[in-house]
Amino acid sequence: MFLPDIILNFRTTYVNKKGEVVADPCSIARNYLRGWFIVDLLAALPFDLLYACNLYSRNTLMHLLKLTRLLRLARLLQKMDRYSQHSTIILTLLMLFFSLVAHWMACVWYVIALAEIEANPSSWDVGWLNQLANKLGYSTVNQTDITTAYITALYFTTTSLTSVGFGNVAANTNAEKVFSILTMLIGALMHAAVFGNVTAIIQRMYARRSQYHTKLRDLKDFFRLHQISKELKQRMTDYFQTIWSLNHGIDPNEVSTD
Repeated sequence: MFLPDIILNFRTTYVNKKGEVVADPCSIARNYLRGWFIVDLLAALPFDLLYACNLYSRNTLMHLLKLTRLLRLARLLQKMDRYSQHSTIILTLLMLFFSLVAHWMACVWYVIALAEIEANPSSWDVGWLNQLANKLGYSTVNQTDITTAYITALYFTTTSLTSVGFGNVAANTNAEKVFSILTMLIGALMHAAVFGNVTAIIQRMYARRSQYHTKLRDLKDFFRLHQISKELKQRMTDYFQTIWSLNHGIDPNEVSTD
């Protein structure tokens, strides 16, 4: 998936500093090589295949190079900026961002449980992973399948980030409690940033419709106040609806003046 993207980037036009669209293949290649080529190349490395062939160990720092794939998100957001006026796209991106954060934190929550079991074999039975195994009727943590553990971890992080927290999955060890505190703090920030933007986006999506009903209500109040005849009411209403369908409440004279 990454390799075809690299090939396409060598054939994709770009806009230079002068605002000109560059279509020359050599110029495109030089611009790409000076820009995102190294990041894309590192992200395209088949780490799982290299590990399977014993070309590197997971205990080394080489697997940290996989984090370069996250840098590609910055370029994706840069490309998506041209669609920032579309509320539906921004709303979808915000929900995807929230889901991604919940996924990352679920992975950390699971790693903490494993680390607690390995580091404290005498007190491993107090972690959330063991509590899950007990509820499922398993005698050891190893019997819990990874899918169930991941869904439970994702459930915990999602409820914590949204400040719902039913308490059926709770922190027991000190490490889990510290992580839970951080999760709640991050959730508070996301409430202000993500969900605040979601509210504003939804209001903006229906702003024109609200403006239409407000103007229509004002028009009906005008009819009642001045006792307009039924025939004239119909003509004025038809005119209002026709004008609205053409410009959606935007005054061309006001826009051109600004």
